[in-house]
Amino acid sequence: MGDSNEVEILLVEDNPYDAELTLRALKNKGLANKLLTFQDGVEALDFLFGAGVYAGRNLALRPKVILLDLKLPRINGLEVLEKIRADERTMTIPVVILTSSQEESDIVRGYDLGVNSYMVKPVDFDTFFQAVEELGLYWLLLNKVPN
Repeated sequence: MGDSNEVEILLVEDNPYDAELTLRALKNKGLANKLLTFQDGVEALDFLFGAGVYAGRNLALRPKVILLDLKLPRINGLEVLEKIRADERTMTIPVVILTSSQEESDIVRGYDLGVNSYMVKPVDFDTFFQAVEELGLYWLLLNKVPN
């Protein structure tokens, strides 16, 4: 899982196939060495806020971007986003929703809650691969955030 001190990308995705595709696309561009994957929203929030098994984690070390699926077990992606945006420690972390949901209400709610980008997962492998590569390059290399 790598050293949690070095996390740049937090992937919250419960579908192992989609998680694997995302990982492979980022690896292809050399961007996956600092990626941490969670299969459910509660675990991701524990990590971000230093709760549960992550109690005592240095919260100053924040991911550069969070890739968030909407359909997650226990707590859905929109609830995760809401909690991230409601806390001053995490509110500035860029969040990209990466989901198969094309529901207009999900898209609107995502933007209402302050998502930075909303991507509907392309079904086609090559398109998905390219989209994730570009996403990783943009958020890790080009995007500027406050220190």
